[in-house]
Amino acid sequence: MTAPNSARTSDSSPEASPSAPQSVHKDPVGGKTVTAQSGTIYTCPMHPDVRQDHPGNCPICGMALEPERPTLDDAENPELADFRRRFVWTLPLTVMVAVLGMAGQHISWIPLMWLSWIELALTLPIVLWAGKPFFERAVQSLIHLNPNMWTLIGLGTFAAFSYSVVATVAPGVFPASFIVMGRVAVYFEAAATIISLTLLGQIFELRARSKTSAAIKSLLGLAPKTARRIRADGVEEDVSLSEVHIGDQLRVRPGEKVPVDGVVTQGSSAVDESMLTGEPLPVSKAAGNGLIGATQNTTGALVMRAEKVGSQTVLANIVAMVVQAQKSRAPMQRMADRIASYFVPAVVAVAITTFVVWGVFGPDPSWAHGLINAVAVLIIACPCALGLATPMSIMVASGKAATQGVLFRNAAAIENLRRVDTLVVDKTGTLTDGKPAFNRAVALPGFTEDAVLQWAGSVDQGSEHPLAAAIVRAARDRGLVLDEATEFESSAGSGVRATVGGKAVALGNLALMTQLAVAVQALSGEAETLRTQGASVMFLAIDGKPAGLIAVSDPIKATTAEALAELKASGVHVIMATGDGLTTANAVAVMLGIDEVHGEVKPADKLALVQKLQQEGRIVAVAGDGINDAPALAQADVGVAMGTGTDVAMDSAQVTLVKGDLRGIAVARVISQETVANMKQNLGFAFLYNALGVPLAAGVFYPLTGWLLSPMIAALAMSLSSLSVVSNALRLQVSRRARRSTRP
Repeated sequence: MTAPNSARTSDSSPEASPSAPQSVHKDPVGGKTVTAQSGTIYTCPMHPDVRQDHPGNCPICGMALEPERPTLDDAENPELADFRRRFVWTLPLTVMVAVLGMAGQHISWIPLMWLSWIELALTLPIVLWAGKPFFERAVQSLIHLNPNMWTLIGLGTFAAFSYSVVATVAPGVFPASFIVMGRVAVYFEAAATIISLTLLGQIFELRARSKTSAAIKSLLGLAPKTARRIRADGVEEDVSLSEVHIGDQLRVRPGEKVPVDGVVTQGSSAVDESMLTGEPLPVSKAAGNGLIGATQNTTGALVMRAEKVGSQTVLANIVAMVVQAQKSRAPMQRMADRIASYFVPAVVAVAITTFVVWGVFGPDPSWAHGLINAVAVLIIACPCALGLATPMSIMVASGKAATQGVLFRNAAAIENLRRVDTLVVDKTGTLTDGKPAFNRAVALPGFTEDAVLQWAGSVDQGSEHPLAAAIVRAARDRGLVLDEATEFESSAGSGVRATVGGKAVALGNLALMTQLAVAVQALSGEAETLRTQGASVMFLAIDGKPAGLIAVSDPIKATTAEALAELKASGVHVIMATGDGLTTANAVAVMLGIDEVHGEVKPADKLALVQKLQQEGRIVAVAGDGINDAPALAQADVGVAMGTGTDVAMDSAQVTLVKGDLRGIAVARVISQETVANMKQNLGFAFLYNALGVPLAAGVFYPLTGWLLSPMIAALAMSLSSLSVVSNALRLQVSRRARRSTRP
């Protein structure tokens, strides 16, 4: 029977309810049973269209499926733990097999006739246990007719291992020409090394993939765990957020987070909504004003009525948008995998043809020659170089970028950044410093600018509002002595009043001046000019008469203009989209030469803008620093986060600028261009060896030259191709072009 409030409770938290029904399934990696929340959808990180209600492997690429929407559970990825265990336990065996394979014949105390058997014994656990997931995925790729890298790894490893087993167990089937130093050459070290290197690569990849859910976990962590509910009898109690219902009266004390979306019923305060709305300054709240869950109350006490809970809240909607954007974006399909879909069937066909042709038409022992040459084809076509082609370039490029203050999250960002033609940029914290700073003081006759700032700083000492802090800090920086303020009074949304040096001093907006019957017409022209420049203006009145005004603004970063000029010169169209008012946004845009401006946009509006631009065929990058930017960052072809911003923004983006300097985008674009070119070169090297080696291994040139490629030479060629790929990738470290784009 369903509990009376079960549906209501399950909808009252962004996370899945811990009491939700569960089901038990078999872990596709380790074979253990795992518990899954009922209703959880599992999807492939590379193929989001693959969806099912239980864990498993992707039928297309073989990757382990992951929950579509992560929770705050910090349990380690079971696939990562399993691969690490397999790698650690078999690495010593791989090292021993490699040493014996390269120098075993020179170890005098090991009889030569035992050497192959020792290598076989050491390799068996590596292939049968450590390599088991790879062989399973290779088989799946064949069953589903989706050849991929696992197909190549499985075929190459199986070819090297099975050939070596036959050479060890039944060496008599091979011609005498294949006996080297008293035994038939074996390639156990090739099979073991392929498996160990592949495990290591998967460990690095899984670690990177596990970070893709960090944005959603950070968002989920923003919501407070409890709320203080006021019962009908007036008694207050702390309850779990899942127990808060629409209509409940809640108390929000100073310094606490607002638990859910609702409306203020009592009290007044300033609420910091910058993490969700992008507004740089706290917003004054009084009875009748709306509140957003997870925003931060500052100094006042509030009583609110809950109006939206669970999946209806703004925070929950942002979480949903980030999830949707991450899953709907088409993942970058690795170049090697795309080529492998054609390459694998071709290699298998060549190997089979080689075996049959040699068996039917070759010299005696014809079928032995056919087997050996077919194995040589598979070994030289082993995907080591092909598998290293893109990861090596990405590894080197990522390290180089990090030294220049640019952090790439994945290969997709490196590939896509070079194609970006449109940049949607946030204002607060991205183009600007993101915090209020004193702009200037304007004095009426009879006062000086320092005197206006001194009076304003004195009265603001009693306020904890960020605007007041900026004014007090500016006064003290100028060495002005602030007098004690008494009878301090704060009016929510309008300003402050106090007695300073025996005089009644008021500092606030036009509404406060009107309330006090202070005529400020003489300052209205200057005030409007400052507003059009993006500043917030506060009038100063002393004993009921105007004395001047104070302007506070969010200053533009010193490097922003240069960064935008570089991007425009490279053909990137810059668009500003901010939650700030349109007047302020336009003022900043004029100063920076930005032609297209969108002001007062909400997270959903910013996401819709990015989607619209993408539908028009543009390649869009988004640069931002706040939680309100997270959905757009995740939807963009490339999301760029300021390292000086929120963790959620950085977790949602694919690129992070450590110092929050937009000039890093220009540097990152150069690195992107060079890296993609390097990856293509690496793939060229990998296929060059195959183009030359596969025909030779198949015996195409034998009738004319008598040349054959033994499996030993094939293994050497395979190693040389890998060496070429690694060496070429390392050239990225000394790129002069990227260095020229770097700024001090």
